[in-house]
Amino acid sequence: MLTTLACSFSVLAQNPGESLQQRETSDFLPRTRTVLASNDATGTQSQTGQKKPTKNLARAAEAPKNGDRHVYKTVGGIDLPLYVFQPNQTQAHEKRPAIVFFFGGGWSSGNPSQFEKQCEHFASRGMVAVTVEYRVSSRHSVKIDNCIEDAKSAMRWVRGHAKDLHIDPDRIAAAGGSAGGHLAACTAVIDTFNDALDNKAISAKPNAIVLFNPALAIAWDERMPKEVREIAQQKMSGRSHAPIKDVSPLTYAATKQPPCIMFFGTDDRLLEGARLYQIDSQKSNNICKIITYEGQGHGFFNRGEYYDLTLAAADTFFIDCGWLFKP
Repeated sequence: MLTTLACSFSVLAQNPGESLQQRETSDFLPRTRTVLASNDATGTQSQTGQKKPTKNLARAAEAPKNGDRHVYKTVGGIDLPLYVFQPNQTQAHEKRPAIVFFFGGGWSSGNPSQFEKQCEHFASRGMVAVTVEYRVSSRHSVKIDNCIEDAKSAMRWVRGHAKDLHIDPDRIAAAGGSAGGHLAACTAVIDTFNDALDNKAISAKPNAIVLFNPALAIAWDERMPKEVREIAQQKMSGRSHAPIKDVSPLTYAATKQPPCIMFFGTDDRLLEGARLYQIDSQKSNNICKIITYEGQGHGFFNRGEYYDLTLAAADTFFIDCGWLFKP
């Protein structure tokens, strides 16, 4: 989901005994170039550089097979649902931590079934897990700032229904992958882009952030090589009603924010933008960690052993936050 120039960069040494070369990076300083995230949807431009028309097909996204369906918002005559996965044997008096997932797909495609298995996992661990459908450009006439509005509406709906869902309103995490990771981060660090019909008295901000190879640098930054500016203008032009810098989480990385953990493959070109985000965030004394997995590319967390490894690391993160107990 990222366009970059070729580069070399330093990495922290692997910890002894890590059989799958998993590394946590905290103090990374980029050398020769930095990444810029962009849309990974295909077919938006011809070889001549002219944009192709986008079909506005308001068809339904693939829904997860399980989870209780709730409509959190109706916009333009379209119902937007989210799906709630409850732990077994929830008691009426209990207030459980929750995690809200946003799928990836370049703000153009994707569906809430992407994180169904992760929702089932966290429900089995005692959390209320939610996976959200939001508008995307391949199905609706929307841009990135509209996606941010939907993500905030979903967070407000979950917090506003905390009592009914047996959720502790002060322990709600935002999570997501790729473009969905971008949206989860936006709910934490961007105060603007709120739906006019939302109840602003209910906070959309999460109390923790769990991000799977998120797109955090979607606008040119002065620390990036000047030649990356052209890439930014070409790939992100017209993707947002607002200036693209205003919808880039990196712009706000130095603001106060809740604890954050990210998971990346070392071959993912979105990684360097996340490292810039981490640097700015940690300078403001925020907890912001990146765990990397050697030789893995974008979307690695959806399959095989890396699905298990990232969930185990997320479990540890929530245990450290005091939200979960060790199994």
